[in-house]
Parts: sequence; structure tokens; C-alpha cells
Amino acid sequence: MLQTARIAFRARHDSDVPVLHTELYDDVVTRSRADTRPWRPLAADSPESPFVVGPGDDGVAFFSVVDVASGELAGEALLWGIDAHQRRAHLGLALRPGFRGRGLAGDIVRLLCHYGFTVRGLNRLQVDTLADNLPMIKAATGAGFVIEGTLRRAAWVYGTFEDEVVLGLLASEWTGGPESAEAADGV
Repeated sequence: MLQTARIAFRARHDSDVPVLHTELYDDVVTRSRADTRPWRPLAADSPESPFVVGPGDDGVAFFSVVDVASGELAGEALLWGIDAHQRRAHLGLALRPGFRGRGLAGDIVRLLCHYGFTVRGLNRLQVDTLADNLPMIKAATGAGFVIEGTLRRAAWVYGTFEDEVVLGLLASEWTGGPESAEAADGV
């Protein structure tokens, strides 16, 4: 298991899916801001739920995020678009409403970096987020990501076009060394 003092990553359990689906997917406005695909009504038990982990796909690594103090499911984290040849991926996260505003996103981003760079051997991680998503931008820049550009009016979000920011971090720029890797692994 990968973890920090506050959060842990574990495999997605079947019991996680209805909770994540209800709190993260059924909130249409928030989901529309977090996903490039259009929202459509799906039942939590649908095989098309974005929280269902299907057969092995090397292009995505899904994690359920657990709050270490309470043991509760806090949200999800993932690397997606993993390209083993180019050694790059995108990262994303979503926290349940009751876990937002606690600073957990920074821990999640750092743990995703540890997983991507140390475990998977990637060279580049990228964050794509709406320009007004200041908590995600703060979490990413706090982990060493650099804003590489703004895609003007690139995202259709609940009836309007919004700017999207692209942030990147290279393995050679990542400040996670052996000490932080031990902390991230819970050693």
C-alpha cells in the first residue's frame, strides 16, 4: 500500500463504487467541471460508471484514497493516458465533499508522483485542469508542477467555454528523493 501520514492509496473495492458514484458523479455541475466527457445519467451499478475498474488496462491506474486517521474512503486518484513508450501520463483526483478543504490534494498529488516516477518509471506527469480550479493548481504547483500554458476557452463546462491550464512535471525536476519515497511507502 502507498501512503503518507494522512492518506493511503489502495485498490478500488466494489463497495467504493456506489459511494464515489453518488458523491462525485451524480453531482452534475461538479462532474461537468472534472471530466471532458459529457455527463449522462448512469446508475452506480452500471458497468459504465467511471468508478468501476474493469479488466486490466495498462493505460490507467485507479486508486481509492483513504483518510488514514478515520479509515474512511476520501476519494479517488488516478494516472490516466499512461504511455509506456513515451513514459508519460496525466494525473487526476477527486475528493468526496466532506474531505475537501483539508489540504489532502497536495498529499495525493505527491503520492501520485511517487507512484508515477518511482514505481512506474515515468519521465513526465501532466495535470489538465480548469483555470479557476485554484485548489488543484495549488496542489500541483506545491508538488513542483510548472504551469506550461493556458488553453483558451478549451473546455465546455455546463453551458459555457472555460480556460484550461496545463501543468507539467519531469522526473528530473521532482524533488522526491529516497527519504520522501520511504515516507510515501509508509516505511
